[in-house]
Amino acid sequence: MNKVRRLPIDSTSIVSMGYDEARRLLDIEFLSGDVYRYFEVPAWEYENFLGAPSKGTYLNQEFKAAGYRYEKIQSES
Repeated sequence: MNKVRRLPIDSTSIVSMGYDEARRLLDIEFLSGDVYRYFEVPAWEYENFLGAPSKGTYLNQEFKAAGYRYEKIQSES
């Protein structure tokens, strides 16, 4: 599996996020250690996510509602 470079995020629920624009992949690492990969995410969505005052609120109210296909790619449990 090709890795996406993640950067630390200032959030109470998300540790890091990484986006690969060429492949339209978004990886999100949560405090639990779980990492989810979302597919076919447009660049504008990633930019909106980064700019959101609350990443957790954006994730739950906007991002998940868009219905991107995803898979868990890492688990700490």
